[in-house]
Amino acid sequence: MIFREDLLKDKVVLVTGGGSGLGRAMAETFGKLGAKLAIVGRRQAILDETADAFRQAGIPVLTHALDIRDAEAVDRAMDAVFNHYGRLDVLVNNAAGNFVSPTERLSPRAVDAIMNIVLHGTFYCTLAAGKRWIARGDRATVLNITTTYAWTGSGYVVPSAAAKAGVLAMTRSLAVEWARHHIRQVAIAPGPFPTEGAWSRLMPTDELASEAVNRVPMKRVGTPEELTTLAAYLISDAADYINGEVITIDGGEWLNGAGMFNSMERITPEQWDMLRAMMPKKS
Repeated sequence: MIFREDLLKDKVVLVTGGGSGLGRAMAETFGKLGAKLAIVGRRQAILDETADAFRQAGIPVLTHALDIRDAEAVDRAMDAVFNHYGRLDVLVNNAAGNFVSPTERLSPRAVDAIMNIVLHGTFYCTLAAGKRWIARGDRATVLNITTTYAWTGSGYVVPSAAAKAGVLAMTRSLAVEWARHHIRQVAIAPGPFPTEGAWSRLMPTDELASEAVNRVPMKRVGTPEELTTLAAYLISDAADYINGEVITIDGGEWLNGAGMFNSMERITPEQWDMLRAMMPKKS
């Protein structure tokens, strides 16, 4: 840990998708730096498991089962956080969904599955928090997790690319509109950061995973600590003059070739069928 232990002392931080993966890693880092946590996600059992581990480490945490695609449920969850802690200082929009597929194979429901989580869910959470902050006159920060192909586009993950581009536009738009309310907007665009579940859906074979690493000029993937350290800085008071900025952390990948998944043009229809069969099913 490169920061002093009280960097985020007493800040109340809400992390969507905070029960697993990079969301959990960020939340844990924030807690170790003094933050009080609220984590939300669709599966209460995973939230409970994570919360137990955090509490054993002395990190205060509130859990709330939430499908961020449901605007009314988002509003209720936000009420629960404000009622429990009395305020909210930071919203981290981390929850997302993605899978690889030729676009012409997608159904409207498949498109909605990604767009509703990544774009609508992020917007619902930001709006629910923002309305409360503005009404109360609170200073606050929103940290969005986007991606480098939000500005380049990428084949085979088109719903995700479109949704993340919307999140990027929202970040920069609200940075200007809400600055007068002392509400900052910042974002991180990660490159390859393997996590259980998400990585296997996007890179279901060893060959594809190896290609993902080789596209990175540094020839490696990122570590959770590298991402969480950046996130902790961006939500801290030390970054108070950073507003509307998107920080890329990808080892130079996007500079090496726009479109993270464009190389999948070599995959045949038969191979796509095999890849789909290999992808783990969501529980």
